[in-house]
Amino acid sequence: MGIQNTLKALSDPVRREILNMLKGEQMSAGEITEKFDITGAAISRHLSVLKEADLVRDKRDGKFIIYELNASVLEEIMLWITELKGDNSND
Repeated sequence: MGIQNTLKALSDPVRREILNMLKGEQMSAGEITEKFDITGAAISRHLSVLKEADLVRDKRDGKFIIYELNASVLEEIMLWITELKGDNSND
């Protein structure tokens, strides 16, 4: 079920953009919402999907929730895709 959740999370362009934003820094939900022309509730749902897929981590900082990228899951997916593709060194 893990890889299915991850691929579902990666299938949405807004979620991919959120991951790109978190690539370089930690951000609060409000900071993420400011970058999009959609409601805070929609961003919250996208963040929940990313969190369920373990692509982001969150932590409370006072009244804010700070999100950061969990690159290890992406590395696992890349490794799986590479293995699925097979060894093409003889091409």
